[in-house]
Amino acid sequence: MPRLIPVSWLELIRRLRILGFSGPFEGSKHPYMMRGDHVLTIPNPHRSDIGVDLLKRILDRAGVSRDMWLTTEEN
Repeated sequence: MPRLIPVSWLELIRRLRILGFSGPFEGSKHPYMMRGDHVLTIPNPHRSDIGVDLLKRILDRAGVSRDMWLTTEEN
């Protein structure tokens, strides 16, 4: 099974949009994205990549499986 790798903030947004999320929208402290009634808080944009541990937590909160995430890599 392919491994998760760090991604840039823009890549995170691009792939979450492919998975049906809209946004990002400005929150009080952090931006967020939405899919239906589900609100997903995402990290603030920064220069370094989003590490694998944080990416796993984001995907878990988003309800996105590793396989779903990795298939967006091909699009």
